[in-house]
Amino acid sequence: MISNRDKKIFLIAGDIFILYLSLYLTLLIRYGANPSNELWARHLSPFTAIFAIWIMIFYISGLYNLNIAVTNLFFFKRMAKGLLLGASAAVLFFYVVPSVIAPKTNLAIFIAVFALMFFFWRQLFNWSLSSYMPKNKIAIIGQSQLIREIVEVFRTKPHLGMKIAFILDPGEKYQKELGGVPIFSDINDLERLIKKKNISSIILAANPNESDKLRGILFKCLPMQMNFLKLIDFYESITGRVPIDVINKMWFLENLSEGNKKFFDLIKRSFDLFLSILLLLISLPFWIVIALIIKLESKGPVFFTQTRCGQEGKRFKMIKFRTMREEGNNHAPTLEKDDRITKFGNFLRKSRIDEIPQMLNILLGDMSFIGPRPERPELVEELEKAVPFYRERMLVRPGVTGWDQVCGEYHSPSLEDTMKKLQYDLFYIKNRSPLLELSIILKTINTVFSRAGR
Repeated sequence: MISNRDKKIFLIAGDIFILYLSLYLTLLIRYGANPSNELWARHLSPFTAIFAIWIMIFYISGLYNLNIAVTNLFFFKRMAKGLLLGASAAVLFFYVVPSVIAPKTNLAIFIAVFALMFFFWRQLFNWSLSSYMPKNKIAIIGQSQLIREIVEVFRTKPHLGMKIAFILDPGEKYQKELGGVPIFSDINDLERLIKKKNISSIILAANPNESDKLRGILFKCLPMQMNFLKLIDFYESITGRVPIDVINKMWFLENLSEGNKKFFDLIKRSFDLFLSILLLLISLPFWIVIALIIKLESKGPVFFTQTRCGQEGKRFKMIKFRTMREEGNNHAPTLEKDDRITKFGNFLRKSRIDEIPQMLNILLGDMSFIGPRPERPELVEELEKAVPFYRERMLVRPGVTGWDQVCGEYHSPSLEDTMKKLQYDLFYIKNRSPLLELSIILKTINTVFSRAGR
């Protein structure tokens, strides 16, 4: 079996190879030919010093933590942080030692080339985790609906590189397995099972404070150097969602410190204004063509407007290019493969072009580029009665795109799917940051080019 230590060595070796390959490609791009021995030698020594610093920065940033490296959002955050620190260190190095070389252009090209190659290399490594490499083994103490969801996540997403070795549920007398995962009920077997199964992390679904025996056994496991994680935190990191059924008002008070986000919100609003004006100027010449095709394909107005709920429930008129037929349309929520959608409307939706007029909503301050999807007032009133904490998704401006929209799932208007959307929305509100915004933008761009929109 390949140990975690061997996986990390392989990962570091791969990073070093990508660093030197990126340097070679940088010189090739910069000078338009294979670098000469003299040119290569002149860059090799100073960049080798930089690479040593970068590897240390990556290690400190957690990029060799295998549990984090296979989780897309958290890997993206750590990668961005590591690249930013590495780039800053490189700039500082060449300014402190300017006599070595003056690689302003070379360094800029190198950082861009390495960032791209590093991302794809790590994706390849993550794929190999699911295809060939043994999984990091996890044990779960306790049982709940969230555990059943996590078992299903690992079954359908082997690239996460984790495997649930067993579940220990002291209260379970009859059930012997869950989704292929064995269930044990004797708490006295815990220490033996942890050693036998080579467990790297324990997820606590049960509260150790409620059992002196469980607390004592877990305390004895401390020398085994395992990770102990709360179920709610582990679920959030794996799924990108906040579990609604296990949180309460105290969770919001502890996790949604909106006062700390004022500066971020100011920068975000400035970005919204700049980008919306830019996109309007670029796209306006095409509006006439889009309008003509819409009118030729079906009767009705070019634009579709509808009252939606914005931040703190404030109502506004959202505007989009019309994508549905007006004949016989009761304006009920859109369904998957809805036959009211026109052929050109389907293209507009898949490419997100139908949402370009919403730049006007962004300029007016009703919306942002990124945020929860705005809903109709009558739907909001119904959902507030049926879904716990539904109104809290309106703590921020609604968005043209968002964490829920790029999650890769189609969400119908059903109550079950509404709960899922809210879980994604609360995750975004809690974790919103420049890195998460960038992640959503990149995923949205990927959706647009793959035409995988709703």
